[in-house]
Amino acid sequence: MSIIIRLDRMMADRKMSLNELAEKVDMSNVNLSNLKTGKMKGIRFETLNAICKVLECQPGDLFEYVED
Repeated sequence: MSIIIRLDRMMADRKMSLNELAEKVDMSNVNLSNLKTGKMKGIRFETLNAICKVLECQPGDLFEYVED
């Protein structure tokens, strides 16, 4: 099982940079970059809520499940 993170696609659709999103969700660039590249093992609902609010999307828009 694999979870694919589509944060980069949502940011591109909204024409938003990593730095801009990090500032708006009050998260460090490094942590947001780690999330975007799939290096994080988890995400807090509070952080997910902030990202969805700023990007005006649903959590399902950010993540995709792919069976191995």
